[in-house]
Amino acid sequence: MAQIAVVPGSFDPVTLGHLDVIGRAARLFDEVHVLVVHNPEKPPAMFAAADRVRLIERSLAEVGVPDTVRVGEWTSGLLVDYCRQVGAGVLVKGVRSGEDVAYETPMAIMNRHLADVETVFLLPEASRAHVSSSLIRQVATLGGDVTPYVPVVVADALAERLAR
Repeated sequence: MAQIAVVPGSFDPVTLGHLDVIGRAARLFDEVHVLVVHNPEKPPAMFAAADRVRLIERSLAEVGVPDTVRVGEWTSGLLVDYCRQVGAGVLVKGVRSGEDVAYETPMAIMNRHLADVETVFLLPEASRAHVSSSLIRQVATLGGDVTPYVPVVVADALAERLAR
């Protein structure tokens, strides 16, 4: 039986750190679902969910992630409902710091309680541990160079969005 994992996130926008975690998850699991989810605690998105899905798909192709990775979105209901729907027993979360672990731990315990879905934490490459989507949005909005931290397709989309 194939082991299926879900990598959820807002991915607004997807970064090279996200892609690193997704690529490593693809090496650990038979099938990986990258899922753009709505987080009501975060500010309004720079990119619509459908645009984020397309940016992730194009970014995965750009960096050569295997075709065992699927990308979609989940806008309502519990994340574990999606896991049940696709037969996933694992959530993969990228964590950059102890603060991320502290934030993610209660959700991991609840997901295990609700649906027997385990959570695996993966650390990004050290050179990307300081990068978050919100930092990328802020730097790009203020005219800074984000090209070392995002795929080309994302840098282009940010430039286009901010030129409006």
